[in-house]
Amino acid sequence: MHSPIPGLDRVMVFLAAALASASLAVPEGWGEEGVQYGQVGTDVTLSCTGSRASSPVQWRRAGAAALPEGSAIHQGALVLPHASLAAAGTYSCHGEDGGLLHAVTLRLGYLPGVPFVSCRASDYENFSCSWTSSVETFLPTRYITTYRKKSLTGEEKRRNKNGHVGPCLQDPYHPGTCTVHGSEFWSSYRLNITEVNPLGSSFRLLDVTMQAIIKPDPPEGLVVEPIPLAPRRLHVSWKYPSSWPKEPHFQLRFRLQYRPIIHRSWSVVETVNLSEVITDAFAGLEHVVQVSAKDFLDAGNWSEWSPEARATPVRDLATAASEETTTGTSLEILAEEPSQAPNPEPINRSDPLEKMAILVSLGIFAFFVLAAVLVITILIWLRVRKHGKDEAKPHNFLVAATHLKALPKAQIL
Repeated sequence: MHSPIPGLDRVMVFLAAALASASLAVPEGWGEEGVQYGQVGTDVTLSCTGSRASSPVQWRRAGAAALPEGSAIHQGALVLPHASLAAAGTYSCHGEDGGLLHAVTLRLGYLPGVPFVSCRASDYENFSCSWTSSVETFLPTRYITTYRKKSLTGEEKRRNKNGHVGPCLQDPYHPGTCTVHGSEFWSSYRLNITEVNPLGSSFRLLDVTMQAIIKPDPPEGLVVEPIPLAPRRLHVSWKYPSSWPKEPHFQLRFRLQYRPIIHRSWSVVETVNLSEVITDAFAGLEHVVQVSAKDFLDAGNWSEWSPEARATPVRDLATAASEETTTGTSLEILAEEPSQAPNPEPINRSDPLEKMAILVSLGIFAFFVLAAVLVITILIWLRVRKHGKDEAKPHNFLVAATHLKALPKAQIL
């Protein structure tokens, strides 16, 4: 059956959704009997249940000799104008004979503010959001956390005519956090975090994409070891974070930072491997090493740094004596480094043997180039010389013929 008014069905659906949200946003019961809530700065009225309309009543405040300043009794009810936080407490009304008619505990506070929300994905299958209140309300508070997928496929639209809305599951062991499971890496989501207290509610809508909020956990199992007979080298290895699924199409790349413990600045190296060899360490000095991770395609952010690992490169026995005399000076120079920030540029970590091999290769290449140029030059010279001789032969023959023609005939005979 269709509505005779165009668009009325949509309006009714919207109103029903709004009413459902309102019923969720302001719960009727907060589990506290005999408690009345009021907003700071407004007039608060406390009713005396059980009293007769014409019977005079007396109001008392527990633990106080008098009622708050400016309070008044109107038709048996106690009115507290512009109530402040100091007016909170337990109040009781009594009949003419002093008998207790009713008691109520007044709790005062503020309306909820818009919560601060941030989201992060430690893998590409789930993401979590956390929030904090922007206002100290002094009242019991609850949170309603839901999400909606913004872009739906045709099949999803057929299954969910009102959009794919689901709960962001809150963790009872970590208040202020919720998790969306089974998210899709290339999809966008809208989070609704609603803060509710007995006076009302306020919400924050946050649009997130997995590519923007991906931030892996730090790599695990960091191990740093000296390399025998290599005074300036350290071998570093680590593992993927256990929270990152092992899939070939979702890899991580890594960033390694290291320094001697007496040095204030870091050297930084990036790699896609699970191990690296530091080739410019200081022999005999303890080094601090950390590693972090990021999505291989540069989506999202770098992880936090892993816990530190330390190791000391082996000492070169052949130069140990000379190092003892220069170590003191070197330590003073290193300690005077002013910078405390990591060096974002990768250092030159080439091995001396590699440099020698490159130089030899360049020399051989240059030799062959020069030899080729020399051979070409010789061939051109020989060709030009031969061409010159060929042109000279006809000229000499003509000269001889002219000379014979000029001689006398008798001489010729």
